[in-house]
Amino acid sequence: MEDAAANMIVQSPYLCLLFPVTAGQQGPALGSDEEEIVLLTYVLVDPDCNKVVNIQQYVVKPRTADINESILSEQCLAETTLTEAAVKAAEPLETVLAKFESYARTYLFAGERPRGIEFIADGQLALRQCLHPEACSKNIQLAEFYESFYDLRKEFCAFYHAEEIHSIRAMVEYLQMLPNPDLDRIEFQAREVRNMLSLVLRLIADGHKFEHPEVITVRLEPGICSKNEEVDSNCVVRARGLPWQSSDQDIAKFFRGLNVAKGGVALCLSPQGRRNGEALVRFVSQEHRDMALKRHKHHINNRYIEVYKASGEDFVNVAGGSNNEAQAFLSRGGQVIIRMRGLPYDCTARQVLEFFDSGNNPCSVLDGEEGVLFVKKPDGRATGDAFVLFAQEEDATAALSKHRELIGTRYIELFRSTTAEVQQVLNRSMDPKTYEQQQPLIAQIPQVPLLPQHIITSGTRKDCIRLRGLLYEAQVEHILEFLGEHAKNIVFQGVHMVYNAQGQPSGEAFIQMDSEQSAFLAAQQRHNRYMVFGKKQRYIEVFQCSGEDMNLVLTGGIPAQKVLTSPGAVLPPPYGAAGFPYVPQPQPSLIPAATAAPLTPRAAAPAFGFPPIFYWPYPSPPVSPTSYYAGVPPPPPHQAAPTLVIMNGLPFSATQTDVLNFFHNFPEITQDCIQMQRGCDGRPTGEAIVAFPSRAGAERAILEKNRQSVGNRYVELFMV
Repeated sequence: MEDAAANMIVQSPYLCLLFPVTAGQQGPALGSDEEEIVLLTYVLVDPDCNKVVNIQQYVVKPRTADINESILSEQCLAETTLTEAAVKAAEPLETVLAKFESYARTYLFAGERPRGIEFIADGQLALRQCLHPEACSKNIQLAEFYESFYDLRKEFCAFYHAEEIHSIRAMVEYLQMLPNPDLDRIEFQAREVRNMLSLVLRLIADGHKFEHPEVITVRLEPGICSKNEEVDSNCVVRARGLPWQSSDQDIAKFFRGLNVAKGGVALCLSPQGRRNGEALVRFVSQEHRDMALKRHKHHINNRYIEVYKASGEDFVNVAGGSNNEAQAFLSRGGQVIIRMRGLPYDCTARQVLEFFDSGNNPCSVLDGEEGVLFVKKPDGRATGDAFVLFAQEEDATAALSKHRELIGTRYIELFRSTTAEVQQVLNRSMDPKTYEQQQPLIAQIPQVPLLPQHIITSGTRKDCIRLRGLLYEAQVEHILEFLGEHAKNIVFQGVHMVYNAQGQPSGEAFIQMDSEQSAFLAAQQRHNRYMVFGKKQRYIEVFQCSGEDMNLVLTGGIPAQKVLTSPGAVLPPPYGAAGFPYVPQPQPSLIPAATAAPLTPRAAAPAFGFPPIFYWPYPSPPVSPTSYYAGVPPPPPHQAAPTLVIMNGLPFSATQTDVLNFFHNFPEITQDCIQMQRGCDGRPTGEAIVAFPSRAGAERAILEKNRQSVGNRYVELFMV
């Protein structure tokens, strides 16, 4: 009987020390640089007898390893015995993880009395910031035993009543531990593992019990946020630069390893109800929020994501709702929400159920007709949108496979949605202001006198050419390439791209040449020749014309009495001209694509006596600006006016210091020469204006620095 009782004694799970090393930074910066794991060390300890059972060390080959390049950082080489050759000859992470899982399931989870394992890590970063994010980005499914662990630092502080500890060395010094001869004989490739093992054995010997592991949530759980809920501002971040098609689960995967609160991902919508590439994410604690901030500029595929602090109020404004119908719908507890768009206005819930229950991949809506929520206007009329609940995550794939299938004669668009999006859409749909007549995209501006002759030519001299049939993707550089040797005869600021009233390329352009002969030859030799753009090609019609012809076309056949400009940058008058206050009068044929955004242009105050005329000079930029630029302070009387260069495509987080570093080999540029641009809401636009003392310096900057990178973004430079 005693033997039987002894056999019934429950044995504790094995404790497994897990210590990863990456090719980049170690210690408190582990995982913050997105460098891949190059070493995984597992040390199994039996807590019942306080002995080491097994040690497994795996060198890991990164996917980005190049046989001709160095992989390991100096810190990695200093803190381990790894070599470049060993890492390049190693096995990939998925193979290493599969090997250890096979060992664990064979020897630790099998047999008559399986014991299993529980991980111990030095702090939070090993699993939360290192292993889980990398496995997720590589689509590696981790075993369930990686979803909990003990934080050695927290266990140490709780048992010894020590203040906050930040390293293994600090714990060793706190206990004044001496080297352990038995452990000194073991060869560890990561030197810190020996001290970590000594600390665990000491904790067990002193009577500590490892009983309450931390949990890593690997799936975002649904939840509802009300308008009256108080959200801790220390737990919220804003993620920017997300792919527009990202779902809440995709964003939760980006933060894999960190515990997102239930319903803690709120996708931000534009005034038109479309996703704008931003999301607010709420974590369970400030500790997890702080780790999320370290993922600033980490990647989703090839796109880097910016992560900033946000407030609880921001989160509630986006995720919170007071619509009773939405609250009742969301409280049903479905794991998946699908948004339907393009429904017939007379569509019924029964038709929605039949839509999902038919075809090759049928799926059942949660709670039948109660699981369908139609979006309606304040007067009860349908909008053509609906939200549908499904019980299981597996239903999402089947439901989304019906994207663009028909109900009646209308094809239906399907998107993965979120609780926050349901709240936002319902709140907006019930607001009468949503359906008010929108203001025109560009405010009416009084007519003003014609521009001087040096900007747009006039008269009957046929010194211009008209290009027709351009590819819509064509930019100025493609036109120059098409014209070939004739491009050298284009006058300064002589390229004029033509846009339609919707701000889209019209397929036409006008170009001012230096003489009638140049225009004649260009039209004669390039007419009906092909322009090649990637795999596309199209023949282009080229006609010789006059400035008067050009003005007549651009003004719709009306004699030119309005400003003809390509909106863009501030242009000075000719030498000696008076600085009278011109204001641009955008023509329907000249509205740039960027003005399709809801903004109202403003005329800047004259700088250096320049009239605030908005104009892109030759060579024109490949895209139109997203804002109108104000002037910079005028120079002293004895100095010449500087030449302005526009930087387009800067990271939103870029500062004047970043711009200075970008132009480090231009000593004439100081912080006073740089003006960072912000939109009406105070947020950075990704643009800056840099004032160069001389035109030669500006031209050299564009020649040397155009399309070079600031961070992970290339920056385009245009001269004003």
